[in-house]
Amino acid sequence: MISTPPTRRASLTRAKGLLGLFGTLALAAASGARADTSAPAPNDTLIWAVHGQATVVEQATIAFPSPYRGANSLDPGTRGRETFDATLYAGLRPWRGAELWINPEIDQGFGLSDTLGAAGFPSGEAYKVGKRDPYLRLQRVFLRQTINLGGEEKAVEADINQMAGHQTENRLVITIGKMGVGDIFDTNKYAHDPRADFLNWTLIDTGTFDYAADAWGYSVGAAAEWYQGRWTLRAGGYDLSIVPNSEHLDGRFGQFQLIGEIEERHELAGHPGKLAVTGFLTRGRMGLYDQAIALGAATNQTPSTAAVRDYRNRGGVSLNLEQELRPGLGLFARAGVAGGDAEAYEFTDVDRTFAMGLSLDGRGWGRSNDTVGLGAVINGVSSIHKAYLAAGGVGILVGDGRLPHASAEEAVEVYYSAALTPAVSLSLDGQVIDHPGYNADRGPAPVVAVRLHTHF
Repeated sequence: MISTPPTRRASLTRAKGLLGLFGTLALAAASGARADTSAPAPNDTLIWAVHGQATVVEQATIAFPSPYRGANSLDPGTRGRETFDATLYAGLRPWRGAELWINPEIDQGFGLSDTLGAAGFPSGEAYKVGKRDPYLRLQRVFLRQTINLGGEEKAVEADINQMAGHQTENRLVITIGKMGVGDIFDTNKYAHDPRADFLNWTLIDTGTFDYAADAWGYSVGAAAEWYQGRWTLRAGGYDLSIVPNSEHLDGRFGQFQLIGEIEERHELAGHPGKLAVTGFLTRGRMGLYDQAIALGAATNQTPSTAAVRDYRNRGGVSLNLEQELRPGLGLFARAGVAGGDAEAYEFTDVDRTFAMGLSLDGRGWGRSNDTVGLGAVINGVSSIHKAYLAAGGVGILVGDGRLPHASAEEAVEVYYSAALTPAVSLSLDGQVIDHPGYNADRGPAPVVAVRLHTHF
């Protein structure tokens, strides 16, 4: 049985109270101020929009084999944690083709083991910063300008951070401000939203895509997207954290990341799909594993990349596939590699990755708004990265203090999301993480979760 300390019970009560309040507001908004849920205005005259969401995740590990543990190890006991967030999406159209969005968010809770212990961490709803009491942050504030360039005109449905209206097939989209890099790059309709589909970090994003972000997953920068027929070219530049894995961005852009992506859309046997290639180059103060190991040996101390950081580059490239197999059934796959000689800067400790899975809606059993998903991922690190962990070094998320038997980290996840109403869903999620932290001596670690989500 999962023990729940009194402080956590109080925090959980507060979070559930906030969720109830948010649900009430959602119902009021749905029945009242639906600024952009009607049919798109013919001349795109709609000038404002409001949406919102709230999500509670209760997640627990079931006790698993672990002969030892270190500073960044996943707790081998039966332990439970909860996270809560509620987000308001308020938009304004200041002029034709432009949208200004602001996303204040209330967050609360902790990831398992304080969001440590597995490179493919089991909850995308868990930030690297955990707090007992709810707190408010401004996660996004950005301006998006769409410039139509011709081709077939299509209606755009109202959605989160998206106003109803029209746009042409060929267009230029420019976004500037504070945002998530994953809002634009490495997207996948079947595996990209921890509030609706998979939870594992390296299933919802490519594990090697070490995208610029603060500890909550957001950065300041700009991106341009050029849509032309079945092709899209994307490019962006973003601010890095002031030090790797930090709560604070480098406000002077002295450390930054450049990203490029090319996407191709197609049909196979009449079923839509897309394939994207994404590359990134990070320029910042990073430590090399071999230098950290050498310094640790010379000083008789545990190696630390923080002690040998200097300005250098780290890059990576990844593939991202989504493909409908038949109506209601989709396949996704991701694969990536990144430089394995220097420490990961922002996301997680992965130098190579491969993930694949299926997503099926419930129309076959009369529940068309339900979804079931099955995914698997294999993550790995370079040989020098393994040596660093074996010498006692720690990374962003992993580090058991030693690594006598290294192995790839493997995870399998299955979820079922049931639509209780058009605006509320309840999900059951199960994962098994084998060799957490690349350690063959630990695991497999079973992880279970319940997720309640509402939106308007």
